Amino acid sequence: MIYITNPTLRKALSILIPALLIPCAVILGALVFDAKAHLFVSLAVAMLSLVLLAAGFERREIGTRRTVLVSIMVALCVAGRIIPVVKPVTAIVVLCAVYLGPQAGFYTGAVAAFLSNFLFGQGPWTPFQMLGWGLIGLFAGLLSMPLQKSRPLLLIYGALAGVAFSAVMDVWSVLWASGSLTASGYGAALIAALPHTALYALSNVVFLWLLAKPVGEKLHRVKIKYGI
Repeated sequence: MIYITNPTLRKALSILIPALLIPCAVILGALVFDAKAHLFVSLAVAMLSLVLLAAGFERREIGTRRTVLVSIMVALCVAGRIIPVVKPVTAIVVLCAVYLGPQAGFYTGAVAAFLSNFLFGQGPWTPFQMLGWGLIGLFAGLLSMPLQKSRPLLLIYGALAGVAFSAVMDVWSVLWASGSLTASGYGAALIAALPHTALYALSNVVFLWLLAKPVGEKLHRVKIKYGI
């Protein structure tokens, strides 16, 4: 596991990777590179996500324990995608981020999308899924305190996360269909996806309502026990 000791570098990477490097890799992968290169783009996003996770480590031993716990959350996300129609992936990513931090949330969302697509099919859409779930985890981690304290706020975030993920994937849909991103094409894609978006947002609320207390309590207990 990589470990970054310089606090200034850790802070810079924590900002640059999710805000600039990964979005640029995803967009360039869709606009510039051949569709057959999608796996390399996905690997690049996965590696950058790993560096982002390492940027959140203050001490090596804490990073190792945290990595094990995050890996379990990734495995749960991958297993969760097997559930048909509605999937608890977003809920698990959000809870991981709320209790383990924004870097862990981004890593969980991005890597879960990458690994699970070995079961469901890799393609040019994979980097967009990685970016969408990664950003959902990142912002959930940044809002961890209010989301932990308020169940209604957590459920609202889950609903908005469903809308946000659909919005990110609609960017891919328009690029795939027309080769360029236009306001009219993107608007049409958003409208066409409304039934699916509403169902996904509702399923996020349901899963967060069911999982927030048991998963949250276990993650909180493990954090205290192992000093994470």
